[in-house]
Order: sequence, then structure tokens, then C-alpha cells
Amino acid sequence: MKTLRGIFLAVLTVCTLQSCIVSKKPNIDFFSDSGYDFKGTKFTSFNVPLFLAKPYIKKALREDGESEELVNLMKKISKIKVLTVENGNRDMLKDYAAYLNNNHYEDWATIKHDGENVNVRVKQNGDAIKNMLITVNSNKELVFVDVRGSFTADDISKMINSVSDK
Repeated sequence: MKTLRGIFLAVLTVCTLQSCIVSKKPNIDFFSDSGYDFKGTKFTSFNVPLFLAKPYIKKALREDGESEELVNLMKKISKIKVLTVENGNRDMLKDYAAYLNNNHYEDWATIKHDGENVNVRVKQNGDAIKNMLITVNSNKELVFVDVRGSFTADDISKMINSVSDK
């Protein structure tokens, strides 16, 4: 019985830590499924293990003096994927935007700060928002954050306003 329990814990640990592994392959649909030619482009992707990250993110938000509403927004997040792209180009970003438009993502906000553009797009079904994509564009470096959860339009607006106020 102890052996069975040990094997179960080992499998559970491996499955849990698997999401912590950093990969050189893209984890966002457009980049992994499009057949697009990414010559010279370097990808780094990882899935954020939320059971580990949520307490640290909440603590950091509180220490930064963020509103409790923004801290409570963390409860609604179910999955986060991050992809960094080095040596990307403007054409790739335009094709990515077209891909999102074709897949019913709406452009909600573009924030410009110190030469960087932050773009927020959401996929909405009625009043429910299940997916939010954040793109940070800084010359040749790009960061894509895919946030999944169950949000309302008010949640996303509060998040955008809290960022744009600073």
C-alpha cells in the first residue's frame, strides 16, 4: 500500500511540475499551428503554475498598493501562458492581429508607454469573457500573455484602468 501511495505521489508531483518547464517551442496557437515561417525568431514559452503563482502575485499587488478589487481578480484566473519572441518583425505582428480578428477577438485597449505598446484583446461570448490576450511590443522583442478565466467586461475595464492610470 505504501508503494502504491508513493507511486501516486510521484506521478502527481511530475504532472504538477510539468507546467513549470520552460520550452523553446511556442505555446500560443498562432505560432504553433499557423505554418508561418519564423526564420531567425527565438521563442521561449512557459505555462504559469497558478497554485504556486497566485499567492505571490496577490502579495506583490498588495505591496504595490493595488486595489483589493484587482487582487480579487486573481481568483477568476484559471490559466496563464506566456510566450516571449526575440527577433520578431512587424509583419508577424500584423499577421497575428489578423489571426485574432478572424478568431473573434476584440481589441479593447492599446496603451503606449516609453516606446512600448501594450495591447489587450478579449474573446467574449455574451457577457462572459473566457480569454484575454495581452501583447507587449518593444521593437524586436515581443511578449504574449494568454490569460484564461471567467471575467466580466467590468473586470477587464478595472484592470485596464488600473494600469493606464500609472
